[in-house]
Amino acid sequence: MRKKIISIFLITNYLLLITGIANARAAFNPDFIIADAELIDYDTMHMDQIQDFLKSKNSCLATYVDPNVRITASQAIYDAANTHKINPKYILVLLQKEQSLIEDGSPVSDQLDWATGYGICDSCKKTDDKVQKYKGFTNQVDWGAGGTRFYFDNPDNFTFQVGQTYIIDDQKVNISNNATRALYTYTPHIHGNENFFSIWQKWFSAVYFEGSLLQDIKDGGIYLIRDGTKHPFLSKSAYLSRYPSFERVLPASPADLDKYPTGAAIQYANYSLLQVPTGGIYLLDDDTLRPIVSKETFRLLGFNPEEIISVKTNDIFFYKIGQAISESSAYPTGALLQDKTSGGVYYVQDGAKYPIIARELIKLYYQNKKITPITPAELKNYPTKEPIKLKDGELASSPDDPAVYVITNGEKRAFATDTAFTKLGYKWENVIKVPTKVLDLHKTVEAITDK
Repeated sequence: MRKKIISIFLITNYLLLITGIANARAAFNPDFIIADAELIDYDTMHMDQIQDFLKSKNSCLATYVDPNVRITASQAIYDAANTHKINPKYILVLLQKEQSLIEDGSPVSDQLDWATGYGICDSCKKTDDKVQKYKGFTNQVDWGAGGTRFYFDNPDNFTFQVGQTYIIDDQKVNISNNATRALYTYTPHIHGNENFFSIWQKWFSAVYFEGSLLQDIKDGGIYLIRDGTKHPFLSKSAYLSRYPSFERVLPASPADLDKYPTGAAIQYANYSLLQVPTGGIYLLDDDTLRPIVSKETFRLLGFNPEEIISVKTNDIFFYKIGQAISESSAYPTGALLQDKTSGGVYYVQDGAKYPIIARELIKLYYQNKKITPITPAELKNYPTKEPIKLKDGELASSPDDPAVYVITNGEKRAFATDTAFTKLGYKWENVIKVPTKVLDLHKTVEAITDK
């Protein structure tokens, strides 16, 4: 059972999720506006969250009650989203796109009566008898949500089709998914859909933390966010050599992924031996190539010649060149050594030892490594460095702290609310429990809000 997150501080503005990196915006792609999963994810906001959102925008809808049916705007939005299985965020954006109702503090009755623009076409008038059944705020919200869902579910009834190219406002548009098709069916113009996209990006676009593992919900590709860049995994073995399972992978829309420039692909398993055409052999240590100084060093350190992978120079062009591996590089791929006297365990790599202050870290990062007991005198041969910390992207809590943290850039950031945690697709079962002393290794920075 997940731990309930406590509120860290009073939230006064509905801001984009703070992440510590630039709040970049994806460019509008008329072929793909939002993902199918985004459009029909009807459980993204509860009614009180919709109401809080309206309040944060100082919207007239925060206090509006439809006089025809005597229900609040937030109730109408929530009901329509759940009835038609459409994202309430979509309805909020639609209300802003069509009549500016989210940010207009004093709209006229006409804006409320035709809130989502449903039933009004280029050749129609709002006074036409045939469109009067659509009039009224709650009516408009219901028809707007229901109409969009009907467009989404029934492609054969409409002109636009996925995979086909159309000329829309003198521009070629190749519709690439059902959500985009439904949006063009609702608004058959480029400008209107670009406006929708801009509002969606401003309000609901996600920016991810350093160390996040993201899966494109369109094509299934998996990426690592590192240094503000997305790095695609090109093979399952490359991924599994770095992470024990796919449980930490978060779903992400192509639009959110497009915010990040594409960096070097993660093609080879960690600690692969890569040989370039000139004969040089490198040990791949995550994103760094470490040259092995000689064949004798290769032999003395016990590397297996059968594990060498021949690569082209272009295949490794984007990797950084790290510290060379020589005969003095004890344990270049890392080892676990245990003090026979104290029982303390260290991760030793390249002649230095890093204390592991909790068994949970061994299970988390080194479960496939054998622990080798050695004497305190032997351990003294390795200078002591900083203790092993949690890696970027980890979700962690402790028995002594009611908060849940994400580790990013080596620092820990608490989630202020449940919504702040779930809005990026995090799963409660991926929160690891560690002693407080492990969390204390990480500097605490500003908390993450859903506002």
